[in-house]
Amino acid sequence: MADHLTATRTVAASPAEVFAVLADPAQHRFTEPTDWVRDAVAPAPITEVGQLFGMDMFLEQVGGAYRMDNKVIAFEQDRTIGWQPGQTRDGEWGSGGWLWRYDLAPTDGGTTVTITYDWSAVPEQVRREFGGFPVFPAAYLDRSLAALETYVTTR
Repeated sequence: MADHLTATRTVAASPAEVFAVLADPAQHRFTEPTDWVRDAVAPAPITEVGQLFGMDMFLEQVGGAYRMDNKVIAFEQDRTIGWQPGQTRDGEWGSGGWLWRYDLAPTDGGTTVTITYDWSAVPEQVRREFGGFPVFPAAYLDRSLAALETYVTTR
């Protein structure tokens, strides 16, 4: 099995509308099919590669509530946005090795959105601690895109 998953969906909204949601961490909890993503910590819009943004998270598999400090690794307005989750300890940010990326393309009827979850750089020790990767079924990405579409088109 490859060390990444992807899913694609056409969303009935412009790339700018979809991107605005993805670039606003305060709205991320509305784009997921579960309550895994909770709230943004000191939310601010994502504007550039290298930026950090914090998210309160919850996943039973890793002991319940935790915080992720995500580093923006891809940013092209209305086209691409991606981040690498990690944590800050003693003022230093470190990555867990996985990443999330959204690629947007205008199309008839809206925007083709491709989401990628890549865990190819996750160390073996972390894979064992999490009980293996991915930590959710492949269908999670399809459900995530459906949640994104619902939120973008009804807010």
